[in-house]
Amino acid sequence: MIGNTALGRGRPPLVVAELSANHNASLERALRIVRAAADCGADAIKLQTFQPEALTLDSERPEFFIDDPGGPWHGRRLIDLYRQAHTPWPWHKPIFEAARASGLACISTACDLESLEFLLEQKVDAIKIASFESIHVPLLAAAARSSKPILLSTGMASAGELDQAVSTLRDNGCDRFILLKCTSAYPASESDANVLTMQDMRRRYECEVGLSDHSLGPYVCYAATALGAVVLEKHVTLCRADGGLDATFSAEPAELRDLVDGTKRVWRGLGTVRYGALPAEHASLRERPSIYVTQPVKKGETFTTRNTRIIRPASGLAPQHYERVVGKLSARDIAAGMPLTWNDVEGASDRGDKSES
Repeated sequence: MIGNTALGRGRPPLVVAELSANHNASLERALRIVRAAADCGADAIKLQTFQPEALTLDSERPEFFIDDPGGPWHGRRLIDLYRQAHTPWPWHKPIFEAARASGLACISTACDLESLEFLLEQKVDAIKIASFESIHVPLLAAAARSSKPILLSTGMASAGELDQAVSTLRDNGCDRFILLKCTSAYPASESDANVLTMQDMRRRYECEVGLSDHSLGPYVCYAATALGAVVLEKHVTLCRADGGLDATFSAEPAELRDLVDGTKRVWRGLGTVRYGALPAEHASLRERPSIYVTQPVKKGETFTTRNTRIIRPASGLAPQHYERVVGKLSARDIAAGMPLTWNDVEGASDRGDKSES
């Protein structure tokens, strides 16, 4: 349960709309995104909670610049990027109030111990730990002790690092955590999604799994839904053309609505393991093939491949009996176009064939 929404493999995935830096330094815009997310059917809103100076240093050293030639933030200083992305802490209360009034659960990423403490004061419904902090053992331990559900993104983490992270959560009393498959590239390619990893994480760590998606379309989310994701996280914005740090890999409202609807359709399509005709298929059962007489047959005449055929519909004998029927004698005159039954086959009643369809 996150907020008032139950989650698990017996329900459609919980869709989390990630506000992130798409507020573009405007509280009014942030509130509009919250309302849009609710209108589009999302289940939760998520922020990122940090103070820029707590994440990094105001330094000109080379390692404090982003070196990602293919990414949207190449060449930016970390401190400048985080200052631009920062959601002011006084904004959290009105954003969460607006979210709850719209029926959304409230989640945020705690990037350090101070932001975790602040979020607990805000009574968030769940704590997110970003992929970058999946190795931040003190933060994981403190979050685990909060008794809040934990969403842990796994981007970049090795199996050994995840072993340590999961052990830290469990050793500190947290049994309500969900591992989110994530590719920490912005935007991420579908070819790098590797959502099959979710199934391995579910088996390896005996926990629920989901997806934090940075790809440009809904397709990775659909694949994750088919593989049993219970949470899907997607960055959202009002309009990519408005710009912003995360705009290029964020979904606009119409796309978010399609994603919500699409994942529900995919989830419904999973159904259960079942064989045999469904109620919706009963009419189709009548259109299966069966054995029919295709030319007039006189009593005593032999059934052949010329005067009988396997055709639709299903009013005659089942096709499995065709080789047994061919070569037998007709018990009566039969008009062309009539379904063949055991009553039409001479000697069938003597062998008990009438009991077989």
